[in-house]
Amino acid sequence: MVSVSFSIFLPTGFGHEFAQVTDPVEAFESVVRVAQAADPLGYHTLWAPDHLVTIPPSQDFVFEAWSVITALARETSQVRLGQLVTGNGYRNPALQAKLASTVDVISHGRFSFGIGAGWYEPDYVGYGYDFGTAGDRLRKLGEAVQVIQQLWSEKEATFEGRYYRVRGAINQPKGVQAPHIPLMIAGGGEKVTLRLVAEYADACNMMESPDGLARKYAILRRHCDELGRDYDSIRRTATTLCIIRDSDDEARALVPPGIEFAYPGDVASYGLVGTVETVRERIAAFAAAGVQELIIGFEDGTSVEQIERFAAEFIG
Repeated sequence: MVSVSFSIFLPTGFGHEFAQVTDPVEAFESVVRVAQAADPLGYHTLWAPDHLVTIPPSQDFVFEAWSVITALARETSQVRLGQLVTGNGYRNPALQAKLASTVDVISHGRFSFGIGAGWYEPDYVGYGYDFGTAGDRLRKLGEAVQVIQQLWSEKEATFEGRYYRVRGAINQPKGVQAPHIPLMIAGGGEKVTLRLVAEYADACNMMESPDGLARKYAILRRHCDELGRDYDSIRRTATTLCIIRDSDDEARALVPPGIEFAYPGDVASYGLVGTVETVRERIAAFAAAGVQELIIGFEDGTSVEQIERFAAEFIG
């Protein structure tokens, strides 16, 4: 069984966290308070989702991920920061490589770059991006990570692909971390996404039950073996929901309707949902499956009290 570190899935508005807030400044300051409270408590990373409108679309506030991370880099000093994950189709990958390098410097080397193929069609349609097919988005992702890695590692990057091309692109400074900024690819697609993880990523992220994760990790290991990649060099992260109450039934009753869009199956049966004792057992199940970092979406993402309580119970 591996030891598990804990991270936080930040509230940036995608899940209607600010539905009752009328002042955008106050909404953002609630995110800052969470980050500053988490900073000294031993959490590994603060991860910000990258979306442009809420799910489903509404007039509620949503803050843009790169802006949030950049601001929090100067509001914190210990915890790492990253996106879970940036939608590749929203920004040119060469520009994203440059953004990442800059944020790594701003944060003094605390940045992790998360990227995925993208999936939420209203973001694309509303903002005028081409949504295309899942296959299109995955092929673009495969090219994008190559462009990004070149800009982090080469003096000049040149890439000629079907979707992206750079010619003699210079990226200085490249960041602080060596050999480069960690790159996470999110998604559980078994034939393409996990193959991209094995080929290019330093970390992966999935939203699955422990049993589901164990099966996906076995597939990832096979891809690694085929490519000659060390499976254990890939940091394995998973995202889950956390609701702690005095009884399991009370906690289960608070699972939001419609949450299955993010978590497969009955998340109340495997997520961190229940009493402290139940949550401890669930953490052990994730660890047994091979999870190294558990990214927590708290019941109330803006609650400092909830992140402090979790740290006291499970981080120490």
